[in-house]
Amino acid sequence: MAPTTAFDAPPTPARILVVGGGGRENALGWALARCPGVEQVLVAPGNGGTADLAGCVQLSIAETDHQALAEACRLRAIDLVVVGPEAPLAAGLADRLRQEGVAVFGPGADGALLEASKRWAKELMQEAGVPTARYWAAADRRQALEILERHGRPLVVKADGLAAGKGVTVAESLEECRRAIEEVFAGRFQSGGSGGEAAAPSLVLEERLHGPEVSVFALTDGRGMVLLPPAQDHKRIGEGDTGPNTGGMGAYAPAPLLDAAGLEQVRRLVLEPVLAALRRRGIDYRGVIFAGLMLTEAGPRVIEFNCRFGDPECETLMPLLGPELASVLLACATGRLEAAPPLSIEPRCSACVIAAAEGYPGEVRRGDPIHAELGAGPALQLFHAGSRRGEDGRVVTAGGRVLAVVAQAGDFDTAFAQAYAALGQVAFEGMTFRRDIGHQVRTRLPVPRP
Repeated sequence: MAPTTAFDAPPTPARILVVGGGGRENALGWALARCPGVEQVLVAPGNGGTADLAGCVQLSIAETDHQALAEACRLRAIDLVVVGPEAPLAAGLADRLRQEGVAVFGPGADGALLEASKRWAKELMQEAGVPTARYWAAADRRQALEILERHGRPLVVKADGLAAGKGVTVAESLEECRRAIEEVFAGRFQSGGSGGEAAAPSLVLEERLHGPEVSVFALTDGRGMVLLPPAQDHKRIGEGDTGPNTGGMGAYAPAPLLDAAGLEQVRRLVLEPVLAALRRRGIDYRGVIFAGLMLTEAGPRVIEFNCRFGDPECETLMPLLGPELASVLLACATGRLEAAPPLSIEPRCSACVIAAAEGYPGEVRRGDPIHAELGAGPALQLFHAGSRRGEDGRVVTAGGRVLAVVAQAGDFDTAFAQAYAALGQVAFEGMTFRRDIGHQVRTRLPVPRP
């Protein structure tokens, strides 16, 4: 990569490494490979669909193998690393690579605490004056149950750690709250620390807020930011938004819940104060800040922060982002966002539906052959998530959320019609999906059952 001066615009990175193996990383690799000036995108470890992405090369390196990733950056002259999942960020992968002189889009372990610790994030929000729900932290089961009994009403139960989007229970009754507390302290959502050791279970109890939810993503170099179109995902496994939480069963963007004025309000009330609070703590945050918001009658309230792109929001948003994406991410990684080219946004509707394996979000069956005949194009994408390629070359299921089918059109009815039509050309044993994704913006419901 050619050297630049302080007055030059950041260059386009020629060689990019995307770290992760899910649908989010599939979508990131696809989007970055389309940017002019990008010669090669490597994805580690990737999944069963990575090799089918034009311009992408799969590396068999686990996201936990920091040494091997650092060596790959050196040997392959990587210009930019984009870290997809939260776990390697919390484990300090970005710190390790920056020590090697690599530009990384993704916060260090200190900034990743925004997602890795619900309590830490709540304390930061209090410091920054960010509107959010009242909360109470508990380090053991007895303390949590005492807090619950003292309030005498259902509270939201959140495991204090990384839980792949599944560590939150929005309880309808005191008994459901008690069960959720027992699950947390039984270690159901326990995650490892930076050294791989198991973190002691703890949780945060929050007052329940009411209103529609929306996801807002800011690309930042620690000071400036670029806001992406707001998105809305569907966390519950069942139609009608019922059943347990998942990592996300589908999404759409731009969510009409926030217009330009609403996004500006989120910037002013939430994102800028949080960045300022991070700087006061000496944290140089470079990457994505994902604000999960609830739009209450009193205004937007932060439900949670994540330190990476959401999934499946990422699959939904990537087809809308312009060819400047690679340059903007590099500018964020190098602290020079003010010199980056403006990121163009396609003025279309994007719809995403997830095909999941039988049993998700619990134990799932694996190893079933995947049959997908749809021809992806400029307005239709098939992103792999929980899949792998077997020794015989066949792609089989390997996780809970297996595929994401994404389509863009001039309106949401058409976009979802195209996504569901394409999903009809995908099959694997036990495949399950929600037929009401985007019900908030669609007029043509339901999707006929096959």
